[in-house]
Amino acid sequence: MTNYRPSWAEIDLRNLDYNFRLVKKIVGPKIKILVPVKAHGYGHGLIPVSKRLEKLGVDYLGVASIDEGIVLRNAGVTKPILILGSILPGDIEPILRYRLTQAISTMDVAEKLNQAARSENALALVHIKVDTGMHRMGVYYEEAYNFIKYIAGMDNIRIEGIFTHFPCAEEDTDFTKKQIEIFGSLIKRLEEAGINIPLRHAANSLGVIDYPLSHFNLVRPGLMVYGLYPKQGIDSISVKLNNKKVNVKLRPLLTLKTKIVHINTVSAGKGVSYGYAYITSRQTRIATLAMGYGDGYPRCLSNKAYCLIGGRRAKIVGNICMDQMMADITGIKNVAVGQEAVLIGRQDKESVTAEELAQLAGTIPYEIVCDLGTRLSWVYKE
Repeated sequence: MTNYRPSWAEIDLRNLDYNFRLVKKIVGPKIKILVPVKAHGYGHGLIPVSKRLEKLGVDYLGVASIDEGIVLRNAGVTKPILILGSILPGDIEPILRYRLTQAISTMDVAEKLNQAARSENALALVHIKVDTGMHRMGVYYEEAYNFIKYIAGMDNIRIEGIFTHFPCAEEDTDFTKKQIEIFGSLIKRLEEAGINIPLRHAANSLGVIDYPLSHFNLVRPGLMVYGLYPKQGIDSISVKLNNKKVNVKLRPLLTLKTKIVHINTVSAGKGVSYGYAYITSRQTRIATLAMGYGDGYPRCLSNKAYCLIGGRRAKIVGNICMDQMMADITGIKNVAVGQEAVLIGRQDKESVTAEELAQLAGTIPYEIVCDLGTRLSWVYKE
């Protein structure tokens, strides 16, 4: 189907290759990698990203829900898939049918899954989620030993993994190190009791970079695989490669583009867009772009963010609309209707990053990329 709306996202899968291999170099050959592909692959495309990762040799894919796991299986993805989110006890059946692995932290889900697996003469794979301080999901670490011992006694469940999550890896290094210590102590206690769980994981992207003791034998890098930085204010990461500390840059996968659909000259003292939140201070050339908050571009970036037109930064002026936004192109030469504008990405020597937009919006890069709308066209560069 032809899409006549001139707004699209370009995803460079070659940069996915680079970032994934960089993670592999950082953690070493003995550490397995699970890449979260939930939320439409962090806004980059669930199926194309997952299939590329499968070719790259990813060990596990992480999704938020049964539905995402089913989509991947129906698309032909065969790698192990871990459902990282909670499920309801009544939603067990598809887990076995689609060969999915479930994160569990409650007895009722474990018992229902065991019963369902028994009736199918099957073995259900699970990862135990341990709460070491996130207070969102997981069995409290004080209760985890007895919980895991009980689950280990179930005939039709195999505990394949155990994991925890960092809530403050950027803000509180002492707390994060304590989490790693607590989690490691639990694993040791289980081993002493004869319960050897094959996969142990805690490290997100920042864990991969800053907390080598959190690597255990599997890591879960999300942002950095997509070329986004997990810490505010940095544009490279310092890592130890070949026994030397080096600074390396991640390569963003996503470029967000649109086209100019109208150009207008507005005299001084005139309001632009809804609510006249922007008043021209001089005669101003205004380019209207075919992109708005209906496409997932945050309205709160009105009068704050920049786009790239003709290789120069052009400020977004006036309140962003559902379907359009306006940019001040005064002083930029040879601008024409139909010309390309970049909202995230690089044009000539200038760039606008998802991290920059997140900082201006008072949010995190995850939200910028995950919110991109379904009415965009998606172009994948192989």
